[in-house]
Amino acid sequence: MSVAAVSRITRSRFGVLPDGSEVERVVLHAADGLEASIMTYGASLQALLVPDAAGHRDDIVLGHETFEGYLARRQFFGATIGRYANRIAGARFMLDGAEVQLAANNGPNALHGGLEGFDRRNWRIVAIGDGDDPAVTLAYSSADGEEGYPGKLDVEVTWRLVGPMELRLDMTARTDRPTVVNLTNHSFFNLAGARSGRNILDHHLTVAADHFLAIDAGAIPLPQPPGAVAGTPFDFRAGVEVGARIRDDHPQLRVGRGYDHNFCLGPATGEPRFAARLAEPASGRVLELFTNQPGLQVYSGNFLDGSTAGKDGRLYRQSDAMCLEPHAWPNTPNRPDFPTARLSPDEVYRHTTLYRFTHAIEATIDTQSALVSPEGAGR
Repeated sequence: MSVAAVSRITRSRFGVLPDGSEVERVVLHAADGLEASIMTYGASLQALLVPDAAGHRDDIVLGHETFEGYLARRQFFGATIGRYANRIAGARFMLDGAEVQLAANNGPNALHGGLEGFDRRNWRIVAIGDGDDPAVTLAYSSADGEEGYPGKLDVEVTWRLVGPMELRLDMTARTDRPTVVNLTNHSFFNLAGARSGRNILDHHLTVAADHFLAIDAGAIPLPQPPGAVAGTPFDFRAGVEVGARIRDDHPQLRVGRGYDHNFCLGPATGEPRFAARLAEPASGRVLELFTNQPGLQVYSGNFLDGSTAGKDGRLYRQSDAMCLEPHAWPNTPNRPDFPTARLSPDEVYRHTTLYRFTHAIEATIDTQSALVSPEGAGR
């Protein structure tokens, strides 16, 4: 007698945009309890359920339980960011001898793709893969000139659960003329749970970077080479609590209101390598992040100000979550000394990030051996 295969994917309507188009949500279920909910609006990670050391599952990403919360206010919860994650100074840059003028949406600068970035677009579901490694692929075509960026850009984002406890994100992009591309995911993590009412200052953070980028008041990297983390509150190589030094009297903590800085991981790679580890003591949850990107933006939720009610009606406040955003370095199009973000028609942009979940007593990665980061371009 044959046994019917158990579906590990559910697909449903999640909301409706003002123009009447439908926003869908696809939930990926793993046999071991990991569960990821992806919505088409912004190709966003809307929820991520992860078991703790005792087997109890909690949603560990900030966001909203209904679509109306995402539409009401742009806060990038779980969203795919593009065309260019982070900031471009003056909302302009030179490309092949011609000036490209972007939409300025962060003072004089361009932030996270402009006024209507990829996070504000309703992506298409183009593939769903059921089975042992459930997956969903979403696509978006960005028109030539959208937000000022040159070239038609065709983007695909695939979310996949792979065993035993790993969420894999693969992003590709192709262009019909030279442009710049820098994609990331902007999830806000709290390993104690998005509804726990606890902040992330007791989370233990490790970052495999010897250098970071100091910033000015507009969060643009200063016109100097990357600075050494050694001897500063930015040294997470051996691991330290997020809150241990966040209120130190350091000029970069003052200007960023906490951590909101790019850590230099080294040159982009074909395969992902260890970048960061976040551990929460009470639940025992551990997030290990691997990526092929050259930088990791570490953001300690400095601008969450209690004005937004999220899941379970909880007000999100400063340091309620930690963002770990793998991507190219900020303002790269204006910095020839930084690793390039240029994409030509004969190339394919490829971004892979792995979110691997373990428990404190089970974590097997030898972080000490992973902490010597390769020398990065532009140092």
